[in-house]
Amino acid sequence: MAKEHRAEPTLQLAGMRDPKERFSDRVDDYVRFRPGYPRGLLDLLTNACGLGSRSVVSDVGSGTGMLTRLLLDSGARVIGVEPNAAMRAAAERALGGNERFESVEGSAESTTLAACSVDLITAAQAFHWFDPMRTRVEFTRILRPSGFVALIWNQRKDSAFNRDYEEMLERCAAEYAHVRERDRAAEPRVRAFFDRASPEVARFDHEQRFDEAGLRGRLMSSSYAPRAGHAFHEPMMRRLGEIFATHAREDRVTFAYETVVWYGRLAPGGRVSLSFADDS
Repeated sequence: MAKEHRAEPTLQLAGMRDPKERFSDRVDDYVRFRPGYPRGLLDLLTNACGLGSRSVVSDVGSGTGMLTRLLLDSGARVIGVEPNAAMRAAAERALGGNERFESVEGSAESTTLAACSVDLITAAQAFHWFDPMRTRVEFTRILRPSGFVALIWNQRKDSAFNRDYEEMLERCAAEYAHVRERDRAAEPRVRAFFDRASPEVARFDHEQRFDEAGLRGRLMSSSYAPRAGHAFHEPMMRRLGEIFATHAREDRVTFAYETVVWYGRLAPGGRVSLSFADDS
């Protein structure tokens, strides 16, 4: 008997959404399933960037407050700057009881903060969505003369599970190729952003472990993952189940990450090359 062939939908890339609104329908999954950041990051910012109880930090693109929470552990005053109302509200619910936390509606290009008002600017899992030229002008404006900038990403490491997961995204998530290329361009973008001031880089091992339900939640926290009702949602979820069955050990799979931190001061008067502008 001939094997039934199940036609899969054709993958097409639709127009990209406004980056500031990409996660509006993902907030609950984002809060529950996205990776935080290792404690070693806090030690780095303390020892290399002067983070401490007297510091004022602007966490730009702060989202639901994952990095903000860690920064507050330093005793610093932390201002979360976030343009997305739903994500900003989640951070306010989680952190609003801390008197050192302030939530601001703003963006990397227009933080609304006063000139020369912050000692450290952080951007975690966010810089690739910024307009680099306008952001550099704004960061230079709000930083104090001795201030630092730290740009941070959790990047999936090479592993058998991560390779299968990546292949699934390439097949089923139309926007993923565009987002992935932006992430891969992080190093040249970062070096151009710091201009004549050479940034330092630090790397930390980090991981998440999930059962199958948690793995589904982790996938659906990603802005590029097709939602239920989309032609690619069911094929994607079938493939996710196969990946879990292949790689689960003790009913868990492991996302292995490398947390990459670029940090340093911005060169005064620096200019980001026009070819560095984000054209997506």
